[in-house]
Amino acid sequence: QVQVVESGGGLVQAGGSLRLSCAASGRTFSRNAMGWFRRAPGKEREFVAAIGWNVGSRTVHNTHYADSVKGRFTISRDNAKNTVTLQMNSLKPEDTAIYYCAARASVVISTAKNDYPYWGQGTQVTVSS
Repeated sequence: QVQVVESGGGLVQAGGSLRLSCAASGRTFSRNAMGWFRRAPGKEREFVAAIGWNVGSRTVHNTHYADSVKGRFTISRDNAKNTVTLQMNSLKPEDTAIYYCAARASVVISTAKNDYPYWGQGTQVTVSS
């Protein structure tokens, strides 16, 4: 059974940085696409960033970002540890949300939350003014 666990959330001032980590099950689930989504208060869960699995490379994988975070957030993965990281820089108050890590069995990257059957419990990110 696949398990997804996020960590690294917290309180930060605008312009600051946070690094979120996501750990998924190892041997049972590793060669797959993963993504980060967030849910702001009163809003629906929305796409943030995703990373796929390159069948021809263990170090280079395709990525995609929401327009609102391009140039500020970076998603990466450590395949040996089956861990995905979301580095968030130049944070803005509008980035405040619960951030969720998601995984799916497919190697193909996706920005659609419905494509991800496995989810973590979320980690709170709060950006103050």
